[in-house]
Amino acid sequence: MSAPIRVLLVDDHEVVRAGYRRLFEGTDDIEVVAEADSGEAAYTLYLEHRPTVVVMDLSLPGIGGLDASRRILARDKAARILVFSVHENEVFLNRALDQGVLGYISKRSASRVMLDAVRQVAQGESFIGQEMMGFLVNRRTSADKYAIDSLSPREFEVFRLRAEGLSVNDIAGLLNVSPKTVGHHNTRLKQKLGVASTAELTRLAIRLGVITP
Repeated sequence: MSAPIRVLLVDDHEVVRAGYRRLFEGTDDIEVVAEADSGEAAYTLYLEHRPTVVVMDLSLPGIGGLDASRRILARDKAARILVFSVHENEVFLNRALDQGVLGYISKRSASRVMLDAVRQVAQGESFIGQEMMGFLVNRRTSADKYAIDSLSPREFEVFRLRAEGLSVNDIAGLLNVSPKTVGHHNTRLKQKLGVASTAELTRLAIRLGVITP
């Protein structure tokens, strides 16, 4: 019998983690070795447990799931990450895949496809949920989306956090960098996105589905 698939489960809602833990415990080949409720904890627990698959929510307190995934993959390029998220849009899917995430499913369908997705990602294969497939084949036609694609991972994270209303100092604390560094990223991303104010930045984020109003 082969070794079980070892999962690190990352979601900030305990009831969600409990539901998926029960789902995994009902199998013979998947076990949950650790749970995290934030991006920072996910990174630390990944290094501690070296799971086969990270099941990663994107909407987390502190650094988001995208930045946590980027940090894990920067440390271990062989990390196998499956995103499950409420975000069903091209922006998040492309950011995740560009970083090296192997799988992406929506929370709407996660209970039906989670086991298959984890098993496939554990084999080093990609798994994209059916509801996300249209975004893979659609051509990017929006100038906004072209601009978003030009942001570096750190610029995208600052963009998301600024759009959510966090100050430069708040973001500096979350990302463990200086306010001056965040201010530089903020200036650069505004130039790339062609926005002059935080209000414009927030409206763009809402329009693209990066945040919900």
